[in-house]
Amino acid sequence: MQRVSRLKRELQLLNKEPPPGVTCWQNESNMDDLRAQIIGGSGSPYEGGIFNLEIIVPERYPFEPPKIRFLTPIYHPNIDSAGRICLDILKLPPKGAWRPALNISTVLTSIQLLMSEPNPDDPLMADISSEFKYNRAVFFSNARKWTEKHAMPQAQGLNKESQETTHKRKSAEIPEEAKKFARET
Repeated sequence: MQRVSRLKRELQLLNKEPPPGVTCWQNESNMDDLRAQIIGGSGSPYEGGIFNLEIIVPERYPFEPPKIRFLTPIYHPNIDSAGRICLDILKLPPKGAWRPALNISTVLTSIQLLMSEPNPDDPLMADISSEFKYNRAVFFSNARKWTEKHAMPQAQGLNKESQETTHKRKSAEIPEEAKKFARET
């Protein structure tokens, strides 16, 4: 019961005061299954991209971290081809830094920061890490190409005219889904 009430509060807060560039909502009617979107940060190769994430909330949350992975392909040294993320707060101690005081909003903000500031010393993708360390221009170019191919609105099958409308519609729909969830639980 503590888990349910905490998740409800977290989703209400994410709906009411989301971190800039981050949106999160419940997927379908399953409380354990959340979705999120992170907008690529300004000045990064991910700028303008919309990255979708899957969040699976474990039964022991908040004593265990949520399982989060990217659904949108991303060229990044700390994110592998399956979307798994190498970030210390997504792991339990002693190897990780998860603690129950953290929440989904904090984790999503940390992932957004990781996107802007990769950690090449703890990579999941060694070749991309090496590129980031020793040939930043090539890394930036490759990451930008992936963003344009997979994360830009036109990559998601939208033409120029419908991009703006769809983005506005999605922005309006997501909070409504979260509001609906908050009212139902």
